[in-house]
Amino acid sequence: MGPYTGRDPNVKKPEWLRQRAPQGERFEEVKESISRLNLNTVCEEAQCPNIGECWNGGGDGIATATIMVLGDTCTRGCRFCAVKTSKTPPPPDPMEPLNTALAIASWGVDYIVITSVDRDDIPDGGSGHFAQTVRAMKELKPEIMVECLTSDFRGDLKAVDTLVHSGLDVFAHNVETVKRLQRIVRDPRAGYEQSLSVLKHAKISKKGMITKTSIMLGLGETDDEVKEAMADLRAIDVDILTFGQYLQPTPLHLKVKEYVSPEKFAYWKEYGESIGFRYVASGPLVRSSYRAGELFVKTMVKESAKEAAAIS
Repeated sequence: MGPYTGRDPNVKKPEWLRQRAPQGERFEEVKESISRLNLNTVCEEAQCPNIGECWNGGGDGIATATIMVLGDTCTRGCRFCAVKTSKTPPPPDPMEPLNTALAIASWGVDYIVITSVDRDDIPDGGSGHFAQTVRAMKELKPEIMVECLTSDFRGDLKAVDTLVHSGLDVFAHNVETVKRLQRIVRDPRAGYEQSLSVLKHAKISKKGMITKTSIMLGLGETDDEVKEAMADLRAIDVDILTFGQYLQPTPLHLKVKEYVSPEKFAYWKEYGESIGFRYVASGPLVRSSYRAGELFVKTMVKESAKEAAAIS
């Protein structure tokens, strides 16, 4: 084990992080549909704690899943992530864009998040495959809103362009942590400046494009470092920011340094919105693709589309 791994006996998991095991009729339906069409979800692969709530529809009865395209095996090895890794993952399934679109259209959802593993083995990082999936989605169900939570495509801004112009509504890419902790938390091929350049390019590449990112707390960051990251993100006009608690998936992954209180998460939401983010979702169990703020985001997408149309 590395110097930052293993279980920390001095840090106990607090009550507010305990979740009931997922169950329910809607949960089983979504699970069966995903399995039948040979799709992957980040909900399962990354052991998301909200899987039961999202797949059952939360309080509004609308099920939400985050579909993971380009396979279930990542070419990078970030030290916080439970997804499988390999230098040579199997090639992407050419039927995946259509199968993904068919599955999502059959669920009757009106907002979907599509994400992927990193695919450094593919020349465009998988951007074209991503874009195909969005186009298939929009052809089958034009009114659906699509958020893409992407890799950094190794900083390839042409790949960012490909995806931004595919018809998606929200471009999301995660900086994951504060600047100082990047090399400890993320794969060396990722990086703070590279992530900022991708988010900045997505924003300027298309008028009205909504951008979004996420930061995990509890990895040893200071308040000043979080504020610095937030200032950097506002400087490139990122619209939406989410904060969640880092949870160690196995003893081989990074230790949790701190369980951040719900009150502190509430503080970060208030502070973020006070410095200009259009929406901040912040809570111990919030994840980058969590359904928090969906209704707000939908309204924002419609407003941005109207503004872009008025300008052009």
